[in-house]
Amino acid sequence: MNLRRAAVLLASLALSLSACTSSGGRTEPVPTPSMSASASPSASTSPAPVVPAAPQAQGCYRLTVAQLAKPTNASAPVSCHGRHTTQTVYVGTLDTVVDGHAVAVDSELVQRQLERTCPAKLAAYLGGTVEERNLSRFRVVWFSPTLEQSDQGADWFRCDAIAFTKGEALFPLPPPRRLHRLLDHGDALSTYGLCGTSAPGTKGFDRVLCGRRHSWKAIATIPLAGGGRYPGVAAVRGAGDASCKARARERSGNSLKFSYGWEWPTREQWTGGQHYGFCWVPD
Repeated sequence: MNLRRAAVLLASLALSLSACTSSGGRTEPVPTPSMSASASPSASTSPAPVVPAAPQAQGCYRLTVAQLAKPTNASAPVSCHGRHTTQTVYVGTLDTVVDGHAVAVDSELVQRQLERTCPAKLAAYLGGTVEERNLSRFRVVWFSPTLEQSDQGADWFRCDAIAFTKGEALFPLPPPRRLHRLLDHGDALSTYGLCGTSAPGTKGFDRVLCGRRHSWKAIATIPLAGGGRYPGVAAVRGAGDASCKARARERSGNSLKFSYGWEWPTREQWTGGQHYGFCWVPD
């Protein structure tokens, strides 16, 4: 799943929500009673168009994975104290004017603005280090107005936090007061970290939240050199293996016998901005 659209990462996933509001109609002039043949009808003025309202800050929603893949959504918010799968962490204003010219809300320039902004807003909201966020099962998706809403003056966008539980199934989020700065707590990854049902690349492997039953755990991310072009499978496979092996050996207390797994990024993940791999060990 590509949450870069998210509007899910995945990419996704790059991951807005207010009900469509129609613009005000035009009222035809209605003749008024006249006292003489020379009297003329009075013209009424048209009401100003209603601009669709922006989403509420820190709103909560019960969305599905399929809905995360769409750039817009008209779902109504739900109580943040009940079951919900997404939570708004930021509502911002779209920049739809480039070099003095207006661009469409679904243009590449506008979408790049969301791709840059929403991951940074999620990082500020969740707290923790870059590696802790990468090792967590939290991701961000974003939504913008429909073309019709944009034509009516809507210029907002919304960034939502999500968390995966198993595979691409969504995990019900805690209320805002618990989610805010959650990764600043040292034990957060024991629940919200990335774990596996078996060794990566083996039969039966699936990504799970560490709070669920698991047998392997991702302990580190290893950054890889390279630009926008994917270095190739052979290059990324070999680039992080030695570093992962050293980390696993250290974690085992420098035991002569230990296991580890090096998971390098795919071409799709690299294009989506993941220029690192995961180092796994039994847990």
